[in-house]
Amino acid sequence: MSRDSGMPKRDSRRGPLLRAVSAFVISIAAAGAFLVFYWSDRGTAWLGGSLALAFAGVGAGMVFWAHGMMPDEEISEDRGDLASSEEEIESFRESLAVGENKIARRRLLGWLLGIAAGLLVLGPVSLIRSLGKSPLPVLFQTVWQNGMMLVTPDGKPVSAADMPVGAVMTVFPAGQVNATASQTLLLRVDQAALKLPPERSGWAPGGFLAFSKICTHAGCPVAQFEKSINVLLCPCHQSAFDVLRGAVVVGGPAGRPLPQLPLRIGRDGILRAGGDFSGTPGPEFWNKA
Repeated sequence: MSRDSGMPKRDSRRGPLLRAVSAFVISIAAAGAFLVFYWSDRGTAWLGGSLALAFAGVGAGMVFWAHGMMPDEEISEDRGDLASSEEEIESFRESLAVGENKIARRRLLGWLLGIAAGLLVLGPVSLIRSLGKSPLPVLFQTVWQNGMMLVTPDGKPVSAADMPVGAVMTVFPAGQVNATASQTLLLRVDQAALKLPPERSGWAPGGFLAFSKICTHAGCPVAQFEKSINVLLCPCHQSAFDVLRGAVVVGGPAGRPLPQLPLRIGRDGILRAGGDFSGTPGPEFWNKA
């Protein structure tokens, strides 16, 4: 067997190496450009083009690496004497030198591939910014406190004398009409028909009831009250809540009752909160975020 059999020349894979390195460098540059374009709010054409070029560069680099630098020949030889000749020893030394060169090339390509892959991962992760601002803590905290007046969206206090049986309105804590998590549905029913849990027996003076307006299914506003059956309805997915029993779910996909706000009537006839909601407003998955 000849001395050069199965042994690549030192420069035979320089072309594929340069092509693979160039492809990975292009991918890194394109991935970096994508991040710059995204955070500078450039158009979708810039974002799509740079991301496509980044993925194409990684793919091309791996193809050049696999087809141009990986060994693809089978070498075999007859088993001869165990003793090595001077030529075989010299050939072994040269093969070690070539192997070290291969290892160095593979390390270079591995680093470039890792950098390109890392930047490509950062791209989708940065897209979390497009989901908007975090709902915390606005959706989880209310400002209701014992003694706070109930007011209409225009800030007018709600008097018990102004609400007949069957009436319903949206109310807020006094001075907090923009408090999203504190928006509340106030309604009045026949007090004799109430079937509230014993621990809430004093929460509905005069038949006044107050519940969170945020549906416990998907966060839609509960906006309809069917007086004939005393049920609150969510228009989004048709969840239904029986107000006489503390807004327990009687239909639809909601998983828990609407949180109830305890009420009391002040000496001036103005409705006031007796504390905070019985539970956290909003869907169950918000509470687990």
